[in-house]
Amino acid sequence: MMKIILVSILFICSNFILAGEPFIVAHRGASKKAPENTLPAFKLAWEQGADAIEADFRLSKDGHIVCIHDSDTKRVSGKKLNVSKSTLAELRKLDVGSFRGNSFKGTIIPTIEEVFSTIPPKKKIFIEVKCGIEIIPALLEKTKKSGLKDEQIVIISFKEEVIELMKSKAPQFKAFLLKSIKKDTSLKSVLATLEKIKADGLSTDTKKIDEKFVKGVLASGFQHHVWTINDVKTANRFKALNVMSITTDIPDLIRSGISEK
Repeated sequence: MMKIILVSILFICSNFILAGEPFIVAHRGASKKAPENTLPAFKLAWEQGADAIEADFRLSKDGHIVCIHDSDTKRVSGKKLNVSKSTLAELRKLDVGSFRGNSFKGTIIPTIEEVFSTIPPKKKIFIEVKCGIEIIPALLEKTKKSGLKDEQIVIISFKEEVIELMKSKAPQFKAFLLKSIKKDTSLKSVLATLEKIKADGLSTDTKKIDEKFVKGVLASGFQHHVWTINDVKTANRFKALNVMSITTDIPDLIRSGISEK
């Protein structure tokens, strides 16, 4: 009898969690209004009520973990340096804020330690590994020294080997495989991959995703997260499908939009 009661309570609780609002994850920070992957963007995301930030990380030539999306700095600074072939000192000489306006002039590429320092208690960071498994030893060291709780750190990557190795080395962190879904993407093969690499879930784009796909992921015991949604209609569609988080460039507007429903 007691076992039945406990199972019922767990079922009710899980339904309550799924019926609630999904986490709002600020894509590269509040990147609609501030330069992506910078401290101003992350600080603005927290001010706008984001539950988590998503940030991209690469390894510099001298072994530092730096926050930048592209493999080179051309798009955000106007000057092209290959991140993996440049030292931290070289990368920090660049202005990665001016392209978004004079108010951000002088903004520099942050280190992962600096990004960690912005994270409030009970908030999270989705760490997207943009390079390969070579970053993992340094990443494990930095997360250990971060002062953050295990549940505040989430690892995401398009590279299966990154997720697989992270779950092997640091199973205490949630880790999700990123995947762009195509028209011919097989749910069965995706689930098989998630199981093989021991991922905790899947994070996808939304163009080719339907209710059957989301329900299939969730029914298999994996979490499903979506990116990058910047309109309220789409956000509410995926909220209704019980995805665990919505990644967006405009966390304040998406938060208020899904809360009104």
